[in-house]
Amino acid sequence: MSPFPASSDPSAGAVPGESGWRRELRMALEEMAPERRRRLRGFQAAEGCRLATATARTEEGAATPLLDLASNDYLGLSRHPAVLAAAAAELEASGLGAGGSRLVTGTRPVHQALEGALADWLGRERVLLFPSGFQANLAAVTALADRHSLVLADRLVHHSLLAGVRASGARLQRFAHNDLDDLERRLAAIRLRAPEQRLLVLSESLFSMEGTSPDVLALAAVCARHGAPLLLDEAHALGVLGPGGRGLAHGVEGVALVSGTFGKAFGSGGAFLAGEALLGDWLLQTSGAFRYTTALAPPLAAGALAALEQIGSRPAEAAELLARAERWRATLKAAGWPRPLGSGPVLPLLVGEDGAALALQERLEASGLLAVAIRPPTVPAGTARLRLVLRQDLPGGTLPRLIEALGPAPAPAHP
Repeated sequence: MSPFPASSDPSAGAVPGESGWRRELRMALEEMAPERRRRLRGFQAAEGCRLATATARTEEGAATPLLDLASNDYLGLSRHPAVLAAAAAELEASGLGAGGSRLVTGTRPVHQALEGALADWLGRERVLLFPSGFQANLAAVTALADRHSLVLADRLVHHSLLAGVRASGARLQRFAHNDLDDLERRLAAIRLRAPEQRLLVLSESLFSMEGTSPDVLALAAVCARHGAPLLLDEAHALGVLGPGGRGLAHGVEGVALVSGTFGKAFGSGGAFLAGEALLGDWLLQTSGAFRYTTALAPPLAAGALAALEQIGSRPAEAAELLARAERWRATLKAAGWPRPLGSGPVLPLLVGEDGAALALQERLEASGLLAVAIRPPTVPAGTARLRLVLRQDLPGGTLPRLIEALGPAPAPAHP
């Protein structure tokens, strides 16, 4: 689908001397509804705080302190003293950047140590690091699919996975969100007409805008029955969900490849893929997304390794966070709001229309709370929402403050 608008009059809105492609881009931007336009805002941690509070800078330069209910630092590890100390020590020892790709001069001992520790923690044979989760997902899909493949993806999977499908040249089918019956029917029909069809199934263990999770054990069983490898994105689950925060794929046979990031519960940056040794070697030998990029910055790898040690030594914190999330869901429902789906730390408050979600965001900011309105195309049209994120380091009394700032819940829409 073209990003440019169709126009019966190519001269409409033309600026004298403007080339055709510039005119098309400008017209596309002008046709965007105001409530769909994005803008960048600057945030900085308030002095002395561990990112529970952020200071927002407006375009006019004014600064307003806001309690952060939007970021994914679920366990507050981005400012943990041990994590910062490890990153600082590696910065001093190795410098800021790796200076090369992993297959040239970029590999450092800290990369190998982190890969080994993650493999042991997850019970996987091989782990490879990537500079970003988007890049890891591109690598994962293109390693498991090509133009001869058919990919079945949950309708709400992350954009990076869909970009991977496009890059691979594979055909795409979408199955209903977390609907394993729909997936089973589709796989059975495909196998009936094309028994040797190369397949790949894509899903997530915690959907970042829905707060929902599939039954991973049942999902893996469906894929195994039809000979389809399963790629599971665990970016938002790791550190929080599953045994010891190891994610929902931990101990589940039939998950071919796990994608994870360090930018959420680990409080660092970068990402990884974890799977069996065969897949790890295949990625090492063939993945351009791994080969042709500068290695993950050593200080980030060191910070992630220290965060992994903290997660392993503090298993009760994830359980406490999930119990707190349950209390938040129950309280929001009691206040008349739709109960946020799921059981993890992502609590989407469904609003509906884009303008209403933006207005609610502004109302919370006026009360000193930061929660961002999520609008299409990130979510389906008509399902704009406020994405609330519960973190371990939020101060007591945050929930009553939120309920007061939200005000009365809107009346349900009638057809």
